[in-house]
Amino acid sequence: MKTLTALFAAATLTLTAGLAQADVPVDQIPQLVKDGKIKPLEELNQIVLKLHPGATIKDSDLDNHHSNSFYEYEVDLRDAKNVKWEVELNAATGEVLKNKIDD
Repeated sequence: MKTLTALFAAATLTLTAGLAQADVPVDQIPQLVKDGKIKPLEELNQIVLKLHPGATIKDSDLDNHHSNSFYEYEVDLRDAKNVKWEVELNAATGEVLKNKIDD
């Protein structure tokens, strides 16, 4: 019985985490920029690249946190020394939320 309870709790936490954060569809991004809810992605990319000059962006995601109240731009990149980095920005302000080596 304890195993079943633990599995149910884990499934509930996973589902809840998915509801709190969801990828924003690419076709919605221009409207978010137009409405002033996020900065243009080119501007956010420049912020990331200033942190790591000479780096190459490998992947990026725009996530919606807590029902449109917060957009986070997540970027994976490699610097000139081939080190992988993960950078997260507040997509509305450009504030750096995370800047760490991605193991």
